[in-house]
Amino acid sequence: MFDNKPLEADLKLVKAHITNFRSVLDTGEFTLSGVTCLVGKNESGKTTVLHALERINPIDPSKKTFDKDLEYPRGYLAEYEARHPSGDATVITTTWTLDSEDVAAIETELGEGCLRTHDVVVYKKYGEEGTTWTVSLDESQIVASMLTRFGIKAAEKKQLSVTTVRDFVTKVAALEDASTEAKAAAAEIAKFRKGSAHCKAIDVLHERMPQFLYFSSYDRMDGRVQLEALETARANKTLNAGQQIFQDFLDFAGTSAQELQSATTFEKLKAKVEAASISISKQVFAYWSQNKNLKVEFTLEAGRSGDPAPFNSGHVMHTRIRNKLHDMTVPFDDRSAGFTWFFSFLVKFSQVQKRQGNVIILLDEPGLNLHAKAQSDLLRYFKEKLELKHQVIYTTHSPFMVPTDNIMSVRTVEDVVVYRQGEEPEVLGTKVGDEVLSTDRDTLFPLQGALGYELSQSLFVGEHTLLVEGPSDVLYLQAFSNALKAIGRKHLDPRWTLCPAGGVDKVWAFVSLFGGNKLHVAALIDYATGQKNNVEKLRKSQLLRDGHVLLAIDFCSQAEADTEDLLGEELFLELVNGAYSLAGSQKLVAGSLPAGPGANLRVVPKVEAAMKLVPSAKEFDHFQQASWLIQNPKALDATRHAAAFDRFEQLFLTLNKLLT
Repeated sequence: MFDNKPLEADLKLVKAHITNFRSVLDTGEFTLSGVTCLVGKNESGKTTVLHALERINPIDPSKKTFDKDLEYPRGYLAEYEARHPSGDATVITTTWTLDSEDVAAIETELGEGCLRTHDVVVYKKYGEEGTTWTVSLDESQIVASMLTRFGIKAAEKKQLSVTTVRDFVTKVAALEDASTEAKAAAAEIAKFRKGSAHCKAIDVLHERMPQFLYFSSYDRMDGRVQLEALETARANKTLNAGQQIFQDFLDFAGTSAQELQSATTFEKLKAKVEAASISISKQVFAYWSQNKNLKVEFTLEAGRSGDPAPFNSGHVMHTRIRNKLHDMTVPFDDRSAGFTWFFSFLVKFSQVQKRQGNVIILLDEPGLNLHAKAQSDLLRYFKEKLELKHQVIYTTHSPFMVPTDNIMSVRTVEDVVVYRQGEEPEVLGTKVGDEVLSTDRDTLFPLQGALGYELSQSLFVGEHTLLVEGPSDVLYLQAFSNALKAIGRKHLDPRWTLCPAGGVDKVWAFVSLFGGNKLHVAALIDYATGQKNNVEKLRKSQLLRDGHVLLAIDFCSQAEADTEDLLGEELFLELVNGAYSLAGSQKLVAGSLPAGPGANLRVVPKVEAAMKLVPSAKEFDHFQQASWLIQNPKALDATRHAAAFDRFEQLFLTLNKLLT
């Protein structure tokens, strides 16, 4: 349906300014990019902005005009003539930039250097089907090009060197002995609409101007269609939105309602229908990651008498979705609203692109019925398929539809009301912010949500993340890794990012929250009596890969252990004594510590119990001795603390193997 060729040469919409339309009094001028996201809360005017843009050059011919009586801001309608004494009100003003091929197309007709600027302005007023263009031309240069192009000789050229093409035509007509070449040049200009170089430039550009396709979150293909009724509606130009999308699908499949009705053999009919099914399924499921085990199927059957009209007679086309895992089908209309919208949009757009070529796509709340992951798929579709060839302008109030990798493409939309004490509220109407700024918290909420999620995905984690119990564990691992590296032994691979998670119960939440980043996560967990079930559940849950749940007891010869137990009791007490300046009778000595609560084997509960017996000691803090170690790295001695060095080296070897 699409290819990945670069965006073809066409006018590019770069600015818009909407006034006097529905909830809009004056949006202010705002810029537009390849993909532009309009963010705002409900009733802010986002849809109004899209409808105004569409009228510049709509695909739907019924949307060519603005209706003053229905669409001018109602509060000012009675004052319309007074507010616009010189004529109808302008609704939308757009600025477009020309690329090299646009410029070449004009210069082919009017000569090189005919354009003063490569920007053009197009605007539309109430009651007008067409648009008004402002193209800045250098008519003296156009005349000079005509003189050269038609080979007008020097003597005559001097007489005809005027500043406008209209003067040129007049001058040629006034010459009694005008050359054949001069008359040919004048005749060429006479072919221009109204004999105007500006009109010629506009006509050239209008042919190259993209059309606007508006598609809302409610536009869905009908899943069941009676072909005779479809053909009648098509002939009478009364197709509803669902029928129109189905008609687009038939066009995409290379067939028609008439052809399907008149198929003379089953095999020909089956071939047409299956070809359409295979092609559209490939397109949809390349960007629908919610369920890859689906397939779109179509069947054509005779109407059944028990079905409601018009499906009780004639030829009825059924669209169904097969779940290959359950080997069953359900009607298209019974699938999720998000899936049916996504399918319908792909069908609609494929045919619009085929018929109209370059299109600017206006999508109204495209992610409304999509799961957050499916919204991410849709943004990927915009980037990989649409942006290559088309500008896309879409509205949203979902954090997951905000493109955090291109935040400067976001424009805020809000219905602004100014409140002043003791005065009536001043309604300023819909405003479009040209920068990602707003004072309204509700307007900013999707941006805050999107940026907050993106920040949380990258602030504390890396591609390879090791979860530990707390910040003190991070310091112990860093200290021993540095000490081992300094003496040429195996240390922790720097690709690991250490992140305190808070224990086995918190690992579930962490992996669920950050799993969208497709991180490689391992966990080093303290182990005490009563945690066995939680650890086994975590290991069997497949949240982490096999072998990625490591326990402190795996590296200590004891039944319960924290990371501190890898240090050993003697070294840990040295750190506690140093951190709390314990000396003399207050100094903690290995082998003389109380057993701790429940005769605990772990060193930390023992120290906690011992510190309570030291009258002048502060309350024991798990972090303080780890912090002291980082500030006093020479406290680690590979000879005196050989067992601790061995334990940490074995831990690092195990972790580093997980990277391969």
